Amino acid sequence: MRHLSTPTVLVAPSGFKESLGAGAVAEAIADGVQRVLPGAIIRRMPLIDGGEGTARALVEATGGTLHELTVTGPVGDRIPSHFGMLGDGQTAVVEMAAAAGLSLVPRDRRNPLRTTTYGVGELLLAALDAGATRILVGCGDSGTSDGGAGALQALGARLLDEEGRELGLGARRLGRLDRIYVHGLDPRLEDVGIDIACNPTNVLTGPRGVARVFGPQKGATPKQVDRLAKHLKHWARVLERDVLVEAGTDLRRGLGTGASGGLGAGLAAIGGALHPRFDVLLGEFDLEDALRGADLVITAEGSIDVQTPHGKIPSEVARRAEAAGVPVLAVAGTIGAEADCVLDIGIGAVQGILPAPMTLEEACARGAELVADATERAMRMLLLGIEMAGHEQHSAHRTAPAGLTVRPRLEPIAA
Repeated sequence: MRHLSTPTVLVAPSGFKESLGAGAVAEAIADGVQRVLPGAIIRRMPLIDGGEGTARALVEATGGTLHELTVTGPVGDRIPSHFGMLGDGQTAVVEMAAAAGLSLVPRDRRNPLRTTTYGVGELLLAALDAGATRILVGCGDSGTSDGGAGALQALGARLLDEEGRELGLGARRLGRLDRIYVHGLDPRLEDVGIDIACNPTNVLTGPRGVARVFGPQKGATPKQVDRLAKHLKHWARVLERDVLVEAGTDLRRGLGTGASGGLGAGLAAIGGALHPRFDVLLGEFDLEDALRGADLVITAEGSIDVQTPHGKIPSEVARRAEAAGVPVLAVAGTIGAEADCVLDIGIGAVQGILPAPMTLEEACARGAELVADATERAMRMLLLGIEMAGHEQHSAHRTAPAGLTVRPRLEPIAA
């Protein structure tokens, strides 16, 4: 850090699923920094990836309004939810996690064959009722894998079996789908732009489809994963035949079609546009400007692992920080398999938050405390490294008495 006494630290984290929102993570990191460097200038920029906290963050950033309402949750219960209207008064933000997020699915009821995105469709209808002419859908932190079927049902589509009977909710019904009757879809959808902010690496079907990659994380057994993969493949086939607005769109393996358990495919079928999430979500946050003059960036995510380079917030922060020549430290809830891969994308070091073995429930409950303590540990190690480098530089340049040669105490290892 160029100015050790008063460094400028940019804190740009994601949230920790089922524990802390991005804003709370940023505050905890700032606390840890200030314990070690009380004079530091700290810029807080909690970032969003389309998951939990997206609507609130964009509303706050634009001076918009948050609308609260009750919708159908992922397991069929009525739950409190919300959507945002940005400061322009025309753009609504629908955060799918607010109606179908993993945190809304009780642990003993996690089965992606049964959960539904019906509540997401209800949020879209509410946004239309509020006068939105554009709807930004944030995909992330989902607890569902119904391909967006529930959302389309809420919007007026009828999913019918061979005998013309309407299917119920959940992906387990999709194996009996014969045709989709679209004439009941809300006509206002034709005049509204739907922009879907998603991770483009997520696809609906195939070996890297959502059933196989994310099904186990949402509670599916191996047998259920196979069944889910089969049903989603069938769902895509019928969607392309009966619903797809734009001919030629690949709803099976097109980039982003697997977003939020296939919600991306369902909304793309009715004319939604799939976008890499940071292209649309970071538009209200000037990360490049915040990086100017920063001595260090601290980012964070619930897990740093082999998936981090593929569209996660720490990788996006690292990419932009590397271009600006600013070092990056990542704080992680857990450090997973092949986490060292992040060293290749501009993250200089990773600090885990767990000081000792503990249950997930305890770690989530103590999230803010653990993040602050971990940041403090990382900052003290960073300062120690700076002091060692300074001492080494001083030793190497001391004026030696005549006849003596002074060498650095630590010499580089020859290649």
